[in-house]
Parts: sequence; structure tokens; C-alpha cells
Amino acid sequence: MRVRVGEPSLFQRAFAFFTRRHRKSEPAEEPRTLLFDLETLRSATDVGGWGNAHRMGVAVGVVCHLEEGRFEVFLEPQVRALIDTLRSASLVVGYNIRRFDYRVLAGYTGEDYARLLPTLDLLEDVHARLGFRVGMGRLAQETLGCTKSADGLQSLAWVQQGRLDLVEQYCRRDVEILRDLYLHGRREGCLFYHDRRRDVRLRLRVDW
Repeated sequence: MRVRVGEPSLFQRAFAFFTRRHRKSEPAEEPRTLLFDLETLRSATDVGGWGNAHRMGVAVGVVCHLEEGRFEVFLEPQVRALIDTLRSASLVVGYNIRRFDYRVLAGYTGEDYARLLPTLDLLEDVHARLGFRVGMGRLAQETLGCTKSADGLQSLAWVQQGRLDLVEQYCRRDVEILRDLYLHGRREGCLFYHDRRRDVRLRLRVDW
């Protein structure tokens, strides 16, 4: 029997057919969405300005594993574990995370997490759509009807008092608000904010 040059054999065709079927039957990789925030050990004044965020240090980091519905807390000795957790994400969601949180973490490793990690920074997204920045607390008040439980200055005061338990509660609450804003935007396709100049509540369309 003559075989044409370049024509796949019966075995090759059978193997290719099996491989295609096997690939189609492989389950798609499950999404792993992490919502993340941290509080620092030192203020911008302590380290010589916001440009030195890498020197501020991590007091507490909180991660919400969205699909699993659980929270994970990291103190400074667990920074490496925090970074490993973030590296495992299919998407990291934060608020001002590229300009601040990632730069704080970079102080421990020197790595550019804004480049390395798949990230949705809600502050950047809102800024790009509106042309100006809106604080997370203002979005939460207009969209969710709730407010932040404290602020960064209060968190630093708790750090100085050794009350990392209160810092953890505050940071977790911020991550809960971040989660709810993200889910509202994903579900409803919008957030709400207050236009101070016109004193009106406005809709901001998003496409997360």
C-alpha cells in the first residue's frame, strides 16, 4: 500500500481526536478574586512623605477570598505569606492599591506588584471615568448607605497604642465595604456618588 508523504497515519489521527476531546473535557480554571487592604505602622510624616510609602511597614493586611466567602488576616511577620496569597489570585481588587498598598509591600521585596499582579484598582477606574478622585467612604455612603468605621489617622493612633485588634477590625470593615462596592458595580453596572458642586446624587456606570 502506498502512503502519501505528509498524510497523518491512522494512529496520529486517533491520537489527535482523543487529545481534542480530552482538552474540551478539562474544567475551566476557577476564578480566584481577592479583595485587599492594609494599614501601616508609620505615617507619611514619619517616613518623609508619601513618596516613601515603601518605608511605612505593614501593621495589618486583610484579604477577602470572594468565591470562598472568607477573610484572612496578616500581621507584619506574615507579609511573605500575604504576598504569596496575592500572587495566587486571578484578580486582586483594591482601592488606591497600585499607588499605595503595593508600594508598601514593595518595601519588603523590591518588586513592582502593580506590574506583576492582575489588578482592578477601583479608585483608578473611578478617576478614569469621572476625571477626578472620589474617596471610598463617599462612594459607600451614596451606593451602600454606610460609612467607614474610622480613618487612617485613627488607625495609626491605635498602632501606637498597641491596639492591633482595633486596626484589624477597621481594616476588615474597609475590605467588606470594598467587596460590597465591587459586587454592586458588577451586579448593577453602576455606583453612586455625590456631586458637591451641584449637590446631587449621580450614577456612575462601571463595567467590571
